[in-house]
Amino acid sequence: MGFCLLEHLKTQPFWLVVLFTLGSLSVLRFSLAFLQWVYVNFLRPAKNLKKYGSWALVTGPTDGIGKAFAFQLARKGLNLVLMGRNPEKLKDVSDSILAKYGKTQIKTVVVDFTGDLDDGVKRIRETIEGLDVGLLVNNVGISYPYARFFHEVDEELLKNLIKVNVEGTTKVTQAVLPGMLQRKRGAIVNIGSGAAIVIPSDPLYAVYAATKAYIDQFSRCLYVEYKQSGIDVQCQVPLYVATKMASIRRSSFFVPSTDGYARAALRWIGYEPRCTPYWPHTLLWALASSLPESVVDAWRLRFCLAIRKRGQLKDSQKQE
Repeated sequence: MGFCLLEHLKTQPFWLVVLFTLGSLSVLRFSLAFLQWVYVNFLRPAKNLKKYGSWALVTGPTDGIGKAFAFQLARKGLNLVLMGRNPEKLKDVSDSILAKYGKTQIKTVVVDFTGDLDDGVKRIRETIEGLDVGLLVNNVGISYPYARFFHEVDEELLKNLIKVNVEGTTKVTQAVLPGMLQRKRGAIVNIGSGAAIVIPSDPLYAVYAATKAYIDQFSRCLYVEYKQSGIDVQCQVPLYVATKMASIRRSSFFVPSTDGYARAALRWIGYEPRCTPYWPHTLLWALASSLPESVVDAWRLRFCLAIRKRGQLKDSQKQE
């Protein structure tokens, strides 16, 4: 059959042969990309996280994705250092984990990422001294209460967005990384956002998106810097997840629960420097990438303006 096809092509015009060749290469490229997508999302085995070390440090573990990460890591047999600003919530999460995974050792560090970070980082270093911390999950982060134009962002919100999302992740990484370098092994997972990477812009969330763009580039640079030292650095890029921060209560096919996301996220640790672990999100990413940027920008602006309108309405009702 192949021979007959070649003989038939010899009788065709040159331009048709060129088009056929280009089309065949495109089909081959798509097929290989699809097979790779199937492998990494469904067939590739997860890494043994305990090989990085026996302890994992998680920031922002009292709610949402961070809490789900803490439970999943305990299920994998790792001991935990949990960092958050509310000591009561930290105790509640610790007690819940111990009730389910009784052999887990847990240490807590109270750190207000909007407050004195230097003092918090000092306590982190004191807590992890002598511990085999092999995994760091930089999950802590804040967003806008609701969408708003840049000139409507007040000074306190602006300061906290940069301090928590940028400075917090940077300084915690700076505190944990030296121990990983000494042991020549470790993994760092920084939680980014589709707002900075998947879509060309996130209007009315400008500062939040910009801080997450920093996380993406910060992660990629560290990945290149420390790969040869046995340290895997990764930026995970979730789209919408059913969390309080996203103001989504119910999960769905395209919006996973926090547990669903965390289970998927653990399977990707130690592989690509940037990934979106929940596979239906990759379909949305592909769709967004296939559309003209102007179309995505216009849709996103309309979407965020509607969020702003609802937020302003709630604010006005509270004031009445």
